[in-house]
Amino acid sequence: MSRALVTGGSSGIGLAICRMLLAAGRDVISLDQRPSPLADARLRSIVVDLSDEAATAAAARAAGSVATLVHNAGAMRPALLAEVTTQDVAVLSRLHVSAALLLAQASLPAMRAAGFGRIVLISSRAALGLPTRSAYAATKAALIGLVRTWALELGPEGITVNAVAPGPIETEMFHEVLPEGDARIAGLLRGIPVRRLGRPEDVARAVMFLADPASGFITGQTLFVCGGTSVGSLAL
Repeated sequence: MSRALVTGGSSGIGLAICRMLLAAGRDVISLDQRPSPLADARLRSIVVDLSDEAATAAAARAAGSVATLVHNAGAMRPALLAEVTTQDVAVLSRLHVSAALLLAQASLPAMRAAGFGRIVLISSRAALGLPTRSAYAATKAALIGLVRTWALELGPEGITVNAVAPGPIETEMFHEVLPEGDARIAGLLRGIPVRRLGRPEDVARAVMFLADPASGFITGQTLFVCGGTSVGSLAL
């Protein structure tokens, strides 16, 4: 069974992951609010709002059995503490955490039957703390807790569970916060040890490594793909 399910697969990091999986000969199912722009006979695109739990569960059933689950879909809702709302937290909790839970539960029977599975959750360097990211950081940090817990539960069954935590990656979502040409980007680059923004492919390569059948002795880990920002500070 070589099928992989990728959430948020229509743009940015998720699109790069889908492309690499297809290039590796995998069948891919993309779950996103928008149809996938890729035209490939081995790609199936399911349009779904993953912050809607009932819709997520239905999409998981429609997707069927998979050997690899990559939960990448996300949103930021940036706000300083005084402006953060419980609605922000609730929406991002459903999108980041509840969707991960529902999709993993749906994937488990086939993975258990095969004695093999790869689950990769996309967290964020912001889980370590970043101004204006209360709801985002909290829910992305929750994914790291899920990874460590599920790794302990599922390891004996041949299923590994890991997280990839990107730093500043140049995507549509990044430019929603910092538009192209914004003077703050230069300041941000000075705080990144490698002195550049990440590319979606940087993250996709890390996902491919963790999803590889040969990576069976790696589980419960969080791999920061952040240009070194996880070892220092990052300010916008």
